[in-house]
Amino acid sequence: MKFPARPAQIPPQLPEWDPAWSRIVEAATPDGTHEFHVLDTLPALRAAGLEPAGTILALHGNPTWSYLWRRLARATVETARAGGRVWRVIAPDQLEMGFSERLAHESMPTPKSHEVRRIADRLNDFDAVVTTLLAEVAGSEDAADRPSAAGTTNPAEVAGSGHPIVTIGHDWGGVLSLGWAARSSDIVSAAISLNTAVHQPEDVPIPAPLRATLAGPMLPTATVLTDWFLQVTMSLGDLSAETKDAFHAPYRSAADRWAIGNFVADIPVDADHPSDSELQRIGKDIAAFDKPALLVWGPKDPVFLERYLRDLRSRLPQADLHRFETASHLVSEDHDVPGLVLDWLDAQFGTAADTAASPTEGTTKGPSEASSTAASARESAPATDTADAPATDTPPVRAVTAILDARRDDETIASVDFAQNPAQQISWRHLWHVTTSIANGLLDLGVKPGDRVSMLVPPGNNLTAALYACLKVGAVAVVADAGLGPKGMTRAITSADPQWIIGELPGLTLAGAFGWPGRRISVSPLGPVRSRLFKAETSLTALSRTEHRAELPPPSADDDAAILFTSGSTGPAKGVRYTHADISALAAVLTRVFDVREGTGLVAGFPPFALLGPAIGATSVTPDMSVTKPKTLTASAIADAIIAGRATMVFASPAAYRNVAATAGRLDAQQRAACARVELVLSAGAPVPLELMDAIAEVFPNASIHSPYGMTEGLLLTDIDRAGVAEADATGGLGVCVGRPIDGVELALAPIDAAGNSADELVQGEASRDRLGEFVVSAAHIKSGYDNLWRTTADSARDDLHGLTWHRTNDIGHIDDAGRVWLEGRLQHVVTTARGPVGPGGLEALVDADAQVSRSAVVGIGPVGTQALVVVLDAEGTALSPGLAPLELTARLREQIAEVGGHDLAAVLVAPEFPTDIRHNSKIDRSRLAAWADRVLAGGPVRGSL
Repeated sequence: MKFPARPAQIPPQLPEWDPAWSRIVEAATPDGTHEFHVLDTLPALRAAGLEPAGTILALHGNPTWSYLWRRLARATVETARAGGRVWRVIAPDQLEMGFSERLAHESMPTPKSHEVRRIADRLNDFDAVVTTLLAEVAGSEDAADRPSAAGTTNPAEVAGSGHPIVTIGHDWGGVLSLGWAARSSDIVSAAISLNTAVHQPEDVPIPAPLRATLAGPMLPTATVLTDWFLQVTMSLGDLSAETKDAFHAPYRSAADRWAIGNFVADIPVDADHPSDSELQRIGKDIAAFDKPALLVWGPKDPVFLERYLRDLRSRLPQADLHRFETASHLVSEDHDVPGLVLDWLDAQFGTAADTAASPTEGTTKGPSEASSTAASARESAPATDTADAPATDTPPVRAVTAILDARRDDETIASVDFAQNPAQQISWRHLWHVTTSIANGLLDLGVKPGDRVSMLVPPGNNLTAALYACLKVGAVAVVADAGLGPKGMTRAITSADPQWIIGELPGLTLAGAFGWPGRRISVSPLGPVRSRLFKAETSLTALSRTEHRAELPPPSADDDAAILFTSGSTGPAKGVRYTHADISALAAVLTRVFDVREGTGLVAGFPPFALLGPAIGATSVTPDMSVTKPKTLTASAIADAIIAGRATMVFASPAAYRNVAATAGRLDAQQRAACARVELVLSAGAPVPLELMDAIAEVFPNASIHSPYGMTEGLLLTDIDRAGVAEADATGGLGVCVGRPIDGVELALAPIDAAGNSADELVQGEASRDRLGEFVVSAAHIKSGYDNLWRTTADSARDDLHGLTWHRTNDIGHIDDAGRVWLEGRLQHVVTTARGPVGPGGLEALVDADAQVSRSAVVGIGPVGTQALVVVLDAEGTALSPGLAPLELTARLREQIAEVGGHDLAAVLVAPEFPTDIRHNSKIDRSRLAAWADRVLAGGPVRGSL
């Protein structure tokens, strides 16, 4: 079959495509002059009177074309027109792809064909096009009106004039653009890549989809004779039919698709492939690239797997990374990649205002400086204990392992683990020796400072020993709650990409079944057969026998200590980065605010705090319960833990306390006496209503009962006691009162607008009183960032008040005249009615007070700004039947909401079940309930999956 030549063409009218972007450019390549269709925003910018202050060179992969970059082009033009930095986008269609020139060919492409355009050829093509076009900016302003030809001005003059040049690529365009950037580092300021691959390991097969396509006659059939390869690629993203058709536009016939097969044929699958040596050279060049870099990744990609990202990160250790956890191969079709790219570029090169203020600023910031600009920097001093005054310095906190090391010869009890049968207690001396031996054993095994270690061990002595051993060697503990389930844990652990796994048998089983990364270490010896089965190289028991060597060098305070994953109740679980300084500051908060002294007995039924005992010198007791099921904690179990640890302090979640109160009648005299000795009861994970506090007080009659408010990103932020809850309830305020900021925490408010968005400007004092907003906090023990989520880290930070770094909590509510914090839900659950934004939590507290209601969720139905308020009730534990609520109840709730909140209630529904998170059994998934309510009100079935 012959394939005729064809000149480059201008694309037809396509959705989201501006015809003004299209140009035909002649460029001289080593094998002759060719015509390229190029997306170029320069004419559109100059038509608007704008001159580029930077250039983005974008390269597509196979089988896409420059249409892939249409949203980036539009975003840059709109940003420039709005006064932002003016970025020019140049995105050529690779030769014989998109609407670029087609060459004549005699036969189908094959890996060995002399007609195949190789990787080296494509690099030369890209260089020829961009060199031609960059000369337009380096030359006179009327260059755009001249015929396209190679310019006489060196593009280095562009970069030297304070005009940054940045590359971005996807798929095979990713590796090609990175390679060109590395070889052009004299003019390139930074590089960005979406899903791509540089190196194919010899010991693993190439991904299955490519294997199938490369198999013999399948290559021409799948890529050229049919559009199968193109269709499969288009299925790897959330594309409309119109968008898919636009991507198909240049590839309607077999002749148009010759280059798709050509590109696949040129994929080096082994060392014998003609392009393998060039790809190896590119890989080495990329490893020498030391400019700022950004990697954007869709983890659901079936071709560019995690191992390719791991390889890229090893070559570009300075690179920032943002993972869109729900995205596949066409990540830019699934998520706001243009917004991410422009934010990152602002962090590297400054905004238009920055450039105007400092004309000489054209060079890139270093990776660490850029990260701090993007809100990764932290203030080391804790804030004050008021919401209206700037932070003040406090003495530095101790190292995480300082108390454990100081008590190396102490024979008193350090930890009691009721998860063991029988219960196991260990002394401080034993704990120090075990953790030090394991630490030395880990070093012998090859664990290095900074290595990540996934902890698949439930709370107890084994986890404590493993964690503190890792802290001693500077390894980073990765903790993903088993409550996430296998799917959620797979996503979390894969994103953290640990080098090691320490696990009990259930954890190792899941690791093997779901292919979690990391070399395996079992907790107990498994024997030769099971060790091979679970790929366990050794055990903690074996490592604990390692001889001690010289003192281990302590990690730096700024080194990462742990990655703690959120509950995933509002989207994919996020890894929260805690440094050694963060954890030390958290331990100091417990000591300072709640008077947790060395020697205090602490029963920890709340997993995040089960590991802090050795850091604060407390005797930690892990009660007999299932970590993933808080309701399994009984009164007897907590009493036995109190007795064993002589505890005066208890920490658990509200769901756990409900079951403790419900089973208190089974306590014997000794257990009741032990509970009566408890001085402090803390409950975290969700707000605690007064009725639950009263029930807790029946179990612990002499304890001060507190409900600190916090989150994975900041475990202790505000506090309220039982008397405070009673006082707040008496005011009739909307929402759940969580008290005032604790010592060391400063609080501000970002007001919410009619569209449900929180403002950039923060307010405090009188300006923050009694208005709905997002809570923003600053403290020494706040997270250092989100792991592998550059955009999320940047978005969560504010730096515009008192010179502090602030964390956006995503929690909403108001601050009353007494300075108390009232929670009213999450930012994404704001209902935007015609009368203004409504926090669902405030109205839910009102609804939940009704005798017929167990719990509720307030959701919005309809367009933003005109949403109707709908109350969804939980049928569990009530006499209500799923469907429409009884008319009498509906009328009563409607009247209450109108009287107290001034809002109109459209409907009251009863759901057959309430979706909640597993960790706390209390965080309601309002988004799912809203979707269910929308279907029901539209006439859909009441029962069915939520």
